[in-house]
Amino acid sequence: MALIVQKYGGTSVSSTERIKNVAQRVARFKAQGHQVVVVVSAMSGETNRLIGLAKGIQSNPDPRELDVLVATGEQVTIALLSMALMEMGLKAKSYTGAQVRILTDDAHTKARILSIDEENLRRDLNAGHVVVVAGFQGVDEKGNITTLGRGGSDTTGVALAAALKADECQIYTDVDGVYTTDPRIVPEARKLKTITFEEMLEMASLGSKVLQIRSVEFAGKYKVKLRVLSSFEEEGEGTLITFEEEAMEQPIISGIAFNRDEAKVTVLGVPDRPGIAYAILGPVADANIDVDMIIQNVGADSTTDFTFTVHRNEFTKALGILKTVQGSIGAREVKGDDKIAKVSLVGVGMRSHSGIASSMFKTLAAEGINIQMISTSEIKISVVIDEKYLELAVRVLHKAFDLEQAA
Repeated sequence: MALIVQKYGGTSVSSTERIKNVAQRVARFKAQGHQVVVVVSAMSGETNRLIGLAKGIQSNPDPRELDVLVATGEQVTIALLSMALMEMGLKAKSYTGAQVRILTDDAHTKARILSIDEENLRRDLNAGHVVVVAGFQGVDEKGNITTLGRGGSDTTGVALAAALKADECQIYTDVDGVYTTDPRIVPEARKLKTITFEEMLEMASLGSKVLQIRSVEFAGKYKVKLRVLSSFEEEGEGTLITFEEEAMEQPIISGIAFNRDEAKVTVLGVPDRPGIAYAILGPVADANIDVDMIIQNVGADSTTDFTFTVHRNEFTKALGILKTVQGSIGAREVKGDDKIAKVSLVGVGMRSHSGIASSMFKTLAAEGINIQMISTSEIKISVVIDEKYLELAVRVLHKAFDLEQAA
């Protein structure tokens, strides 16, 4: 008998029919003698609908009240799934985040989990119940409802698995695993049987939408075995996210991630002196804008050009901030480009293989694709290119590194 935490996303519970299908899947695991905790998201589109209602009342919704509002989405699905399980003759009980006491900080709309009181859940599991928990939400020390940010249900699932010391956390979604890249761009993309936490963390941070990055961080930190599966297919083992030492032979490259939501800002001709990087990025950080890649080039005239990337939604704001401080930092010009994309190779095999970067650059050059920025880590190489070449770049790199071949 195993203790399994299963998380189902919005598309998996988007109708009463699909909720019944989830109940049937859960019932099969229960029939095998397993204890099951189910974490569910709101119905597909419901959170957006609720946010739309809020903005129809208040142009900039109060964060506390917004959390109260959007948390109702998951409350609907936990009740309906519990009813569906009861209709099948199973004992089931639903919990909101506050009822579990998933304690978070007080950062409304983007709270972080501090602790989980699993006592009531264990009692119900031992009494034979399927426990159904609302994802994405918790409660702060003052009893205020909080939410964990978009995609936070994955984090709830992993956090509960860690607290309960579950044997496995299964993330059910609309894809049947983690692929070498997006199959919509490369039909020959291959589903991975396993991928390391490090690789999955890079893939998630670089644009892969399969798992929310915080959930992968959480799973790696607390050594929770994660498995990505499809809620629409009966069979299949999905992709197991595991530890590097458990994989006998890793391929050099495990996957290609990409992100269309990038924009770059360039500050030209600033004095090359200590503190100039802070003078540029300090005001950006103060505006709560996350910076990704950074490049600094020092010219022969003792000035420097400074380029960095931000999320495309923050581009106009970042550009405006830098133009405001342009005079005080002594910059000759501030300009930007919001028609770029980032393409990344990811693989722990890079640690023991040389020449990956040169192969990547050669492949892109052969297609006439200019590289604007480069960033590397031990298991990742990222390049910024013109957005119009994104899909071509992903396809030629996927072929160049034989990712469609069997591992």
